[in-house]
Amino acid sequence: MDRFTVAGVLPDIEQFFNIGDSSSGLIQTVFISSYMVLAPVFGYLGDRYNRKYLMCGGIAFWSLVTLGSSFIPGEHFWLLLLTRGLVGVGEASYSTIAPTLIADLFVADQRSRMLSIFYFAIPVGSGLGYIAGSKVKDMAGDWHWALRVTPGLGVVAVLLLFLVVREPPRGAVERHSDLPPLNPTSWWADLRALARNPSFVLSSLGFTAVAFVTGSLALWAPAFLLRSRVVLGETPPCLPGDSCSSSDSLIFGLITCLTGVLGVGLGVEISRRLRHSNPRADPLVCAAGLLGSAPFLFLSLACARGSIVATYIFIFVGETLLSMNWAIVADILLYVVIPTRRSTAEAFQIVLSHLLGDAGSPYLIGLISDRLRRNWPPSFLSEFRALQFSLMLCAFVGALGGAAFLGTAIFIEGDRRRAQLHVQGLLHEAGPTDDQIVVPQRGRSTRVPVASVLI
Repeated sequence: MDRFTVAGVLPDIEQFFNIGDSSSGLIQTVFISSYMVLAPVFGYLGDRYNRKYLMCGGIAFWSLVTLGSSFIPGEHFWLLLLTRGLVGVGEASYSTIAPTLIADLFVADQRSRMLSIFYFAIPVGSGLGYIAGSKVKDMAGDWHWALRVTPGLGVVAVLLLFLVVREPPRGAVERHSDLPPLNPTSWWADLRALARNPSFVLSSLGFTAVAFVTGSLALWAPAFLLRSRVVLGETPPCLPGDSCSSSDSLIFGLITCLTGVLGVGLGVEISRRLRHSNPRADPLVCAAGLLGSAPFLFLSLACARGSIVATYIFIFVGETLLSMNWAIVADILLYVVIPTRRSTAEAFQIVLSHLLGDAGSPYLIGLISDRLRRNWPPSFLSEFRALQFSLMLCAFVGALGGAAFLGTAIFIEGDRRRAQLHVQGLLHEAGPTDDQIVVPQRGRSTRVPVASVLI
């Protein structure tokens, strides 16, 4: 919710700090970069230490830094960037750890439903961020107050985590009670195993495309819609010293909430129903969501100069299809990766998806927009067209993500079966000299890993 509160008042931030599109994109990029760097740290800690306390500490720190960022004067934009980077501590702490807590409390279809409830928070929180940012700014007459709401919610979250949530044993819910607990392996062993897991790698690449598109839209969609209305003559331009119109942030926030709930729910339910007849249903549903969203996102941009209503309709359909991926991708990771590596896997999926996705996409979109505007005479139409053309990159990236999920469907069955056998103690990873069997080959014996002859 916090990062989208910033997006909801972005035009006001641009006016207050006197910055352009590329500098505005840095606000999101710095936050995501920090989040991306810290995610492996919390992933490592989350596989080895008490996850509840790690989350409490991270969220408490995030709340303090967010509150402090609302008091930065206009001549110190660099300080705003610094505080946005520190905010990444909070998100890294819970996004890498919370799904693994859910995985250790539920299994099978029940886990999928619980994950869908958890991932409702992404689009709903995003939408509420736009709404809270724009409405609090309107009520207070100052955009700074938009950053003073979410820290209070963070304090409530810390109290609930500390008082209500219990720390479950890792992997116990998936194992027979007479089996010994799973022991964590070294960090390098975890990384090697994850790199050799094609379902994890390809689904992470597909999720990277989702992050690229959602990161770009999260920051730039309200500003693009405002520029569209200015070109259509439906609203006055945002001039220095004036308060910018917040109606598009409010509407886009409502759309994000609705499409998120609808998309996550549809994705989980469709996948659950198809899973009984097609074991590859999860990656195929993700691929359909991304490939289907690409043309609708393109049409939403192409129609913006003619009809703002048509633009909102296409955004609604495109974001619904895009949101089908959130819970399913998390479920894929949890059943193709063994319990003692899940926090690390979550962390490196976050690193990959943000490194190639929404860490750079807001800045890249803003940079392309600024470069295009240099070739045209200064006007409100030039500002609109530049951002319109730069955002069209999102549709292309979405199609690439769909192809990655189609690749995931090829490997998903074998990787899931290997993880299940490992959890039940029926399969052990081969070391340099152990966990190997002798297989006759043309009259001689040959040592091969157990996994290579797994049927």
